[in-house]
Amino acid sequence: MAEITFEIVKNLGVLSETPAGWTKELNLVSWNGREPKYDIREWSPDHTKMGKGSTLTGEELKLLIQYAESENL
Repeated sequence: MAEITFEIVKNLGVLSETPAGWTKELNLVSWNGREPKYDIREWSPDHTKMGKGSTLTGEELKLLIQYAESENL
């Protein structure tokens, strides 16, 4: 299996934190040297381990925000 590389280009914010110190974050991440995407996932305190997450393009993030606003969140 090929190694997955990543670079957190910009941390946009922490959404929550577990008692073990893992944080669910919104970041701008470059995966395998590709163009950065918005990324929501849990990270270990030192950012060397991660949980499953979801990546979004800028357009997808805009739609997500629009949908949340339409629900008055």
